[in-house]
Amino acid sequence: MLKKWTEHRQLLLALTSGLLIVIAWLFDRLSSQDFLTVTLFLVAYLIGGFYKAKEGIEEFINERKFSVEILMILAAIGAATIGYWMEGAILIFIFALSGALETYTINKSHQEISALMNLQPEEATLLKEGVEKTVSVSDLRVGDIVRVKPGERISTDGIIFTGRTTIDESALTGESLPVTKLIGEDVFTGTVNLSGMIDVSVTKPAEETLFQKIITLVQSAKEEKSPSQQTIEKFEGPYVKIVLIFVTIMMFLPYFIFGWSWHESFYRAMVLLVVASPCALVASVMPATLSAISNGARQGILFKGGIHLEQLAHIKAIALDKTGTITNGTPVVTNVYVRPDFNKNDLLHAVCAIESQSTHPLAKAVVMYCKQQGIEPIKPDFIETVSGWGIIGTVEGEHWKVGKPDFFPLEKKEAFLEVAASMSEAGQTLVFVGKDKEEVIAVFAIEDTVRDVAIEAIDSMKNEGIVTYMITGDHEKTAKKIASEVKLDGYSANCLPEEKVTEIEKLKQKYQKVAMVGDGINDAPALAKANIGIAMGAGTDAAIETADIVLVKNNLVKIAKAIQLSKRLNRIVMQNIIFSIAVILLLIAGNFMQHVSLPLGVIGHEGSTILVILNGLRLLKN
Repeated sequence: MLKKWTEHRQLLLALTSGLLIVIAWLFDRLSSQDFLTVTLFLVAYLIGGFYKAKEGIEEFINERKFSVEILMILAAIGAATIGYWMEGAILIFIFALSGALETYTINKSHQEISALMNLQPEEATLLKEGVEKTVSVSDLRVGDIVRVKPGERISTDGIIFTGRTTIDESALTGESLPVTKLIGEDVFTGTVNLSGMIDVSVTKPAEETLFQKIITLVQSAKEEKSPSQQTIEKFEGPYVKIVLIFVTIMMFLPYFIFGWSWHESFYRAMVLLVVASPCALVASVMPATLSAISNGARQGILFKGGIHLEQLAHIKAIALDKTGTITNGTPVVTNVYVRPDFNKNDLLHAVCAIESQSTHPLAKAVVMYCKQQGIEPIKPDFIETVSGWGIIGTVEGEHWKVGKPDFFPLEKKEAFLEVAASMSEAGQTLVFVGKDKEEVIAVFAIEDTVRDVAIEAIDSMKNEGIVTYMITGDHEKTAKKIASEVKLDGYSANCLPEEKVTEIEKLKQKYQKVAMVGDGINDAPALAKANIGIAMGAGTDAAIETADIVLVKNNLVKIAKAIQLSKRLNRIVMQNIIFSIAVILLLIAGNFMQHVSLPLGVIGHEGSTILVILNGLRLLKN
């Protein structure tokens, strides 16, 4: 109950102020007790204006800065001074109500973080020597095995050690459909194990999990102000001083020059004080930006600040790394060519035994393929790694050799040269297998496959009018194949990290505003050089730290959604700014023509503030 009061007290005080105004108005109509009526209005002033008055006075004392809160305090006091208690009280009420709405927006965005933090388990079931033990998540170490039963939240980042299941990852990705997970696949803190029991091998300590990074990034994003917000805040102080100067002039000039009464001059000065206040303008940006950041976080798009969210709409070209970004980053066997006179199962049996002793990514791809064919690795009789070339070994008395094409003499691989040339032309990496006297009997074609969503993502970026370009350290043939498959506008191959930076500079010269998408340490310099750096959530810490935006689950389609969100934000902010300035000018003009009363000025001014806040809150919805 106390927590609810704390969260909503500003709104409750504003509503209480409104209720007291209604009661005071009724007393004014039905009774001649002026003292009681004024007392009720005075209490409404104090209750409704407490928060904003406190905020404005503290800012003036601490920073020597005039703010809209000071203007509202002076306007309300001025209205009361000339007997317009009702108008002053309404001003305080609506100003307090708009302040409560703005606070609601900020609290709503902070609730997104709280909701995330509530999803993070505090305890885990540690499996040690077959015995289950409940421990604190902070006590888990890399390599520990954690048991997760159906219906439980996963307590750590890791890979499935045993079992298979379906997992609800919507807390991280915003995607509602569950994902099937098998042995060797990644799982993340805060996601829900829906079906089978799994044992998970811990890969990251609690403070370095993807979940914790998300919380940290969203928290930092809330504190960083967008360029529009910074501009308005710089403008607010001088503008308030100008308003105070014109209000002072308005008190005396019409009285001496236009022959207005002293009462009318003072009254119009108070109306000017109200209608010229930039409340709506000040509220045009922050509620909208916080709403958009919260929306992005829900969808698995993390902005490190409003500046990056605002600038994303102006991007004209996007450069993408290949491995781990456009492609899955995990090589897989796509074809196996075996000499017709040799038994394929015998071949796989031997190759699996030998390659299982290697940690090379290509060797892992071969072993995974063998397992998919129902072949389990056995321990070879003898093994020797030839650095940079391949591996040789003996399996059940037979001598085998596995490695690069150049690991074998030309005369031993002649029968496979045509096939090898065809596969190499297609951008595939080749692994040759020889037996006994190095006679080649098989060729494995291995490649890094394109992500399922890559083509859709590139199409969605093009629909936003953005040029797509790939920058990769891979060789020309592979780059050309991938670029053609996903229909990129261009590519650069054989790029070292410093060359990726050069390519980004070239793109910036041509398109001015460029984003870079990557996941590796080698992408970090290019991410920093681009106007907007976008990192894949499963990428390296260096990439995530350097980037301005993080895609939680490597879903490239989210880039187009982020751009659309940025465009919506900029559009709503512009609507708010134009609307708030137009209302101020209209009310000021009406006041000089003596057509705007103080109640109408209060309603027009504070009503416009509430409208721009509500307009910004629309960004909370997808």
